[in-house]
Formats: sequence, C-alpha cells, structure tokens
Amino acid sequence: MVSNDSEPSRSPAASADAPIIGITTYLEQAQTGVWDVPASFLPKVYLDAVTDAGGIAVLLPPQPADAPLARRVLASLDGLIVAGGADVDPARYGQPAHERTGAPRVDRDDWEDALLTAAIDDGVPFLGICRGAQMLNVALGGTLHQHLPDLVGSAAYQPAPAVFGETTVRVEPGSRLAGLVGEADALPVHVYHHQALDRVAEGLVVTARSEDGVVEAVELPAAPFGVAVQWHPEENARDRRLFAGLVEAARAHRAARERGAAAVPADAAATSPASAAPERTAP
Repeated sequence: MVSNDSEPSRSPAASADAPIIGITTYLEQAQTGVWDVPASFLPKVYLDAVTDAGGIAVLLPPQPADAPLARRVLASLDGLIVAGGADVDPARYGQPAHERTGAPRVDRDDWEDALLTAAIDDGVPFLGICRGAQMLNVALGGTLHQHLPDLVGSAAYQPAPAVFGETTVRVEPGSRLAGLVGEADALPVHVYHHQALDRVAEGLVVTARSEDGVVEAVELPAAPFGVAVQWHPEENARDRRLFAGLVEAARAHRAARERGAAAVPADAAATSPASAAPERTAP
C-alpha cells in the first residue's frame, strides 16, 4: 500500500501501563532479501496509528483457532483492531464468488471471526478497518457487495493498484462515530475497497455513508466500543481520532478488568474452574 500522507515524526515510547492493542495481519507470500516465503506482515502505518494514540501495538498473525483460544488471546489484550486486506470468502455469507473477488484466505477469515466473536462476548473494545468492517458484518450474519463498480458504475473507491481514492462521508448524528470525528456532512476519507456491506447484520447500525449511498461505517451499540469503518483512517497521519477513541476505551476496559480481578477473594480465584483448568495450547 502507498500512503497519501507523509509519515508523522517519531512519537515518544508509550508508557509501560499503556493499553495493549492487538492488530490482525496478512499471511502471504513475501520477499525479503534472498528469501521468498509465506510471511505475516502489516503496513507500518497501522503501528504508527496505535502508538501515536498512546497504545502499545502487538501483531496477531492468522493461525488455527477456536473459541477458547481466541478468548485466551483477547484476555491478554486491552483492545483489538481488525485490519484491511484480502476479500472475505463469499462462501461465508452463502454466495458464489464474483469473477473479481480475490482468492479466499480461509485461515485469516477463521482467525478474525473467532477474535471478533470473543471480543463481542467479552466486551473487549474493537475497531474494524476496511476488510475489518466487512468481516464484522459477515461474522454477525450480513452480506457483501462483491464488486462495487457493478453497483456505482465507477472505480472511484479503488482507483488503481496501491492508489487510495478520496471521498467524503456523512456521519450519522448522535452515533459513537460522531462522538469521535464530529457530526460531519462531508468528512474527507481515504478509501481502497472494491467491496462493501450489502445486507447489514442484525445488531449493527449504519453510522456513515458516502454520497452515493455506500455504507462506510457501522457500529455495534451493544458493545462498549465496537466501531468499524470501510475507509482507511491509518492513512491520515494528521487525524488519529478513531485510534485515540479505541485506546481510551481499551484503557477503561483494562481498568474495569483489574478492578474485577481485585474484587475476587484469593481463595476463590485459586479454586475457580478457570484457574484449575490446564493451560490450553494452540491446535
């Protein structure tokens, strides 16, 4: 990916008690030096966005997972970002693949579905970005438009390989998103997606649309912080409001978890099913 903004100056290191934000990653064939191997990676702008907002970024590469393992991972984090990337497998929402839909990344789909489900169940704050918004919708039972040019008649949302488009979105007044970025009628955003939300899953609320009606943001009101945007906020180095909101929510989540742990008597904790169970390892 190529950013449309210059990188910000290096931020000071986060404090040791800063909230820990896990970010999902790609797992693709990659070249570095003499090596050409499958590798987990993520554009640095995601890490910058988290650290600029005062969080500690850790990477979550795709790997075999089930619900208990995903919950164990989330228990060590204060917040979650589901990053952009490849198309979600249309088989997950009951459709055949469009000719322009990319090859499925089943391992990443399964991993992110498990993490999102665990985050929702356990009240862990999360932010979905581009693919992350699509994954959230599909995980909760929604569907996708597989190729936006068929719907809007242009490639404005993904103008060329590695080139971000620029559009504006209207933010729904009174939404959590509006509380983060303001109640804008024309918020400028960076976009790079050829797919978009179609049927919105039950429980999600649309909180931003582009001028031609494409869903550009949703949120989950039942979650303490559950926001997902179709655009790429990490590409705007001058605006960290979404990441600041996530980091703030993650800090509050950790504080609440620590208060809850402190309230459990030591003898009860020692004999609880969770502490008595053997440590689970990844399959």
